[in-house]
Amino acid sequence: MSITRIIIGQFDPSNGFGPANTSLALFGGKLFALYESDIPYAIKLAPNGDIITIGCHNFDGNLSINMTAHPKIDPNTNEVFAFRYDPILFPYLTYVRIHPNGVKSHDLPIFSMTRPSFVHDFAITKNYAIFPDIQIEMNLLGLITGGAPVGTNSRKVPRLGVIPRYAIDESEMRWFEVPVFNMMHAINAWEEDNGDTIVVIAPNILSIEHFLKRLDLVHAKIEQVKIDLKTGRVSRNLMSKRNLELACINRAYIGKKNKYIYAAIPDPLPKAKGVVKLDVSMLEIDQQPDCIVATRIFGPNCFCSEPFFVPKDHDNVFAADEDNGYVVCYMHNESTRESSFMVMDAKTHDLEIVAVVKLPHRVPYGFHGIFVKESDLNML
Repeated sequence: MSITRIIIGQFDPSNGFGPANTSLALFGGKLFALYESDIPYAIKLAPNGDIITIGCHNFDGNLSINMTAHPKIDPNTNEVFAFRYDPILFPYLTYVRIHPNGVKSHDLPIFSMTRPSFVHDFAITKNYAIFPDIQIEMNLLGLITGGAPVGTNSRKVPRLGVIPRYAIDESEMRWFEVPVFNMMHAINAWEEDNGDTIVVIAPNILSIEHFLKRLDLVHAKIEQVKIDLKTGRVSRNLMSKRNLELACINRAYIGKKNKYIYAAIPDPLPKAKGVVKLDVSMLEIDQQPDCIVATRIFGPNCFCSEPFFVPKDHDNVFAADEDNGYVVCYMHNESTRESSFMVMDAKTHDLEIVAVVKLPHRVPYGFHGIFVKESDLNML
């Protein structure tokens, strides 16, 4: 009922809603807990491991209401690209840039998104930001009455919007129809053909009409979408027929062409029964491949969270193979009620488990996370 309280003046959202439990990001010398309907919260870790909340962070008053829980950090420039969406007020989508020092630039409203689409994630390339406009839309009546805050619109044709990363207004925004392509989470994007082609890789949420009530009937299949900026032509390739979501890459390759993807196998979302590794380059050999090259299933009644890739050498990541590292995740055994932190060798054919750390408490399914070096934590 927060929306109603805001409308009648009982609640000031500029002070934050408080959940901050979707994801984390480290930029501008601060560690943030993120929730897409709220302002980022700056946090730090105490020597004993406790989390200390410093407070909500609105970038010196330059951020109003909320920011995505999925900002993109350019690994070369350390710039942060983000957005906020408004389920009620137009414009529904606003593009945000944050400088490496943590100073936010001016908002860039996207007026060409004419309906309150549910924008949970987006992608960047070297020169562009790519936003989805999908068949899931915000439900104003539900927000006010305490009902379902989102709904589905099966008549809508999903689109991908492309805007230059450093645009000062919306004049260069271009929308491309991608029928029945509902991108909730982006995996990566990059440019080809001297910048004339944009490649986007993301899970496509199928059976979208069941998304709100029957997640067991919802499947996500990872697709590669190519957008020819010269002709406007859009082409697509399916990377696997398997139900896959909550995917990650080596983050040094954000915005540039990557080879490997690590994805969870929903059973159903938000929990997953295992993790797979996909090889994107197989699309260059076979237009209808199954790009899965490694699989790890955790066993009966064992379910994991989103995987995350951790390179072995953080300071020299491009000197080694892209998959020279570990795939990590939380795993919960629903029979024994024990929880573990799993470490897998990303280069092995079966994602070999090389370490298991028993946890004193369970981490709920579905939360996103990051890996932060101890040296970075010590600098906060």
